[in-house]
Amino acid sequence: MEKNAKIYVSGHSGLVGNAVCKILKTQGYENIITRSHKDLDLLSQSQTDEFFKKEKPDYVIHLAGKVGGIRGNKTYPADYIYENLTINSNVIFSSHKHKVKKLLNLGSVCIYPVLAPIPIKEEYLLTGPLEYTNEGYALAKIASLMMCKKYFEQYGDNFISVMPANLYGPFDNFDPLNGHVIPMLMGRIHKAKLNGDKEVTIWGTGKPTRDFLYSEDVADALIFIMNNYNEKEHLNISTSVETSIKDLVEQLVKVIGYTGNISYDTSKPDGTPKRYLDTTKVNSIGWKAKVSLNEGLNKTYKWFLENEKYINDKYHIW
Repeated sequence: MEKNAKIYVSGHSGLVGNAVCKILKTQGYENIITRSHKDLDLLSQSQTDEFFKKEKPDYVIHLAGKVGGIRGNKTYPADYIYENLTINSNVIFSSHKHKVKKLLNLGSVCIYPVLAPIPIKEEYLLTGPLEYTNEGYALAKIASLMMCKKYFEQYGDNFISVMPANLYGPFDNFDPLNGHVIPMLMGRIHKAKLNGDKEVTIWGTGKPTRDFLYSEDVADALIFIMNNYNEKEHLNISTSVETSIKDLVEQLVKVIGYTGNISYDTSKPDGTPKRYLDTTKVNSIGWKAKVSLNEGLNKTYKWFLENEKYINDKYHIW
């Protein structure tokens, strides 16, 4: 990407969007285009088309969408599939129509089969059934990946997709009911510490494993890929380090300084039993994650403490 190019970052105020805009600026990209939801509703095809027609971005880093954790996906599957299908279709089609030079579409690890071999390679896509609790979200993400691929094949559009591991970091979704696993647990354990609660109960058995990727690592990867990858097949990005939910909780307890007991409600769903990504392809073109889970959790909790009032006003954690 040329330093003076117009780069539209959708979802700029979210977890990954904030990190992408920060790193773009540190790397000398000055012409970054953003819009808040109140100024541009990506669910509206007409508004999206008018925005692309007026602004004519050279590049698009597409991050916008409805996201949440296992509880949100299980409770609102119709909302997740509709909103993500609509947003992705509008952005990808408008990028094609208005001749965007290159688009990067951010997907999700949940696109892969629930029992995919570990570590998960890109070619395992569509080789088995999805995990039921986030099926709606996953199907929308698969559709956006395939849409990019088909525009690449039919029209030669340089539209690529990237599938990250479980993401976390500053500006994450700390909703205690519908947030991602790390911010949701961080908020609950922090609240328990403040209240002097003797116990925190975690959904599931604690046995499932995940691969957690810090937001600034994600942003670094996306910008690197925009500048170094031009193929229609999607890429995985992750640390390729497998961590159980129980191990994650133990690390959070230490970072937060909570001294109470942790129990597990085994009547609640675990979700996918094992999930971490093979990153051979992205490593082969020169990118690797830099931030360890412990370092990332400490950075995220430091930001959490510095923004407690903002977080509580938005999510009402305590």
